[in-house]
Amino acid sequence: MSHTLPQAFAESVQKHASRTAVVGEDGTELSYAELDQLRIYAARALVAMGVQHGERVAIWAPNSVEWIVAGLAIQAVGGVLVPLNTRMKGAEAAYILQKSGATTLFCAGRFLGQHYPTMLAEHWPSSLKHVVVIGDPESGDTGWREFMAKADQAHTEDVLKRAAAVQPSDRLDIMFTSGTTGRPKGVVTNHAQNLDVIRSWSAVMGLVPEDRYLIANPFFHTFGYKVGWLGGLLHGLTVLPHAVFDAGAILQRIARDRISVLPGPPTLFISLLNDPTRAGADLSSLRATITGAAAIAPSLIERIRAELGFQVVLTAYGLTETCGVVSMCEAGDDAETIALTSGKAIPRVELRCVDADNRPVAAGESGEIVVRGYNVMQGYLDDPKATAETIDADGWLHTGDVGVLDGRGYLRITDRLKDMYIAGGFNCYPAEIERIIAAHPAVAQVAVVGVPDERLGEVGKACVVLRPGAALGEKELIAWCRDNMANYKVPRYAEMMASLPTNPSGKVLKFQLRDMAKGAG
Repeated sequence: MSHTLPQAFAESVQKHASRTAVVGEDGTELSYAELDQLRIYAARALVAMGVQHGERVAIWAPNSVEWIVAGLAIQAVGGVLVPLNTRMKGAEAAYILQKSGATTLFCAGRFLGQHYPTMLAEHWPSSLKHVVVIGDPESGDTGWREFMAKADQAHTEDVLKRAAAVQPSDRLDIMFTSGTTGRPKGVVTNHAQNLDVIRSWSAVMGLVPEDRYLIANPFFHTFGYKVGWLGGLLHGLTVLPHAVFDAGAILQRIARDRISVLPGPPTLFISLLNDPTRAGADLSSLRATITGAAAIAPSLIERIRAELGFQVVLTAYGLTETCGVVSMCEAGDDAETIALTSGKAIPRVELRCVDADNRPVAAGESGEIVVRGYNVMQGYLDDPKATAETIDADGWLHTGDVGVLDGRGYLRITDRLKDMYIAGGFNCYPAEIERIIAAHPAVAQVAVVGVPDERLGEVGKACVVLRPGAALGEKELIAWCRDNMANYKVPRYAEMMASLPTNPSGKVLKFQLRDMAKGAG
């Protein structure tokens, strides 16, 4: 059994050479053998550009066939992949590029009305040497074709030697997740642990080569990348990337491309169920899905089965710090278990709920969720203090989430110790959003809390104290936020207040703000 991604992908190519590996949104199809050729070609181009073993290479682009080719090529030469959220603005992306030390960036050209190289230009990180534009390059951009042409300056043997030199303990990627400090932290994981997680996930999902896997979950997230296109390709599936979520387009693609596997956050399924074109769509090919990242009503699980036709509907729990997966339900679990729990720990992973003294609580009692096992990250990049605060001396990763384990070991998540909320499947960290809003010249103080939302699960509300004499309206602030942060971080509501509730030491009492917001609703 292979223990590095280049080895595992090469084995998959050997087994499935003539099968269709990927299908682009434009209908372009590549067999496993053809995808392998492109991977080698792109890897040769990286070698020609001077990318070394262990060097960080970032991708800031929407889901596409080229994203997959670039990702596989980076892994083949022993590079470390750094995925960036496509909704980030220039300053946000530049911080991650600088922090990771990325020397090469694959990015979108023009996407969602923005030209990505232009967004980055005024915040250019000192480490960055090369930028390759995936799709629609403009004047002055180095495009994908120009990049691939560099392959002529290197040889396939160079790539094969580099791939053979990759070790199971080598860094596979650095995925950035924000923290309570308000600055994103880089989560470091290696080849071996990610492969083991992908294998466990795929076994529970029952993936088979005949499956056709539509991936609308973004590739910059573990859901779209690790147990997304990577998991699909390592098990011989046909992977179909989808760049921008649109319920009508997804329904058309399910019918046209005979999709059988379609995971996503609850928001995705609510949108599909509510789309007026669903009634006329042929969804008979759908077989398996898995959801999570938000509270799920049992009625939604029933509708996903009855109205969308999925035979297998599972729920799961995971973090970027655990290679994306901690626990999963199983296909044989009853509907109530699937709807109300996030499953049990995957094999060789321990799961506990502990009290304030780090002692396990009894089954049925609430406590902080802690995880120990091969899936736990190597640590936060260049941040031993944050790593030590998160992983204790006995190897337990403290998630900051509160939950209850039942007698079977099934986990129910009840709350969060941290202030994080989840909007449409995206983790939102108030400290990070507050730091950005605090830069507004009219803002004296701000606290952001998550409030319930029927479609997205939760959305942000900014509670703002203005500077003396300043004037700022809700719509004006929200518009400013859209210009200065990724869309999913933008608060959907803003309330101007005379003061924020605090305790005697001056700490803002966010639970009071959340309670006030619920009361107002």
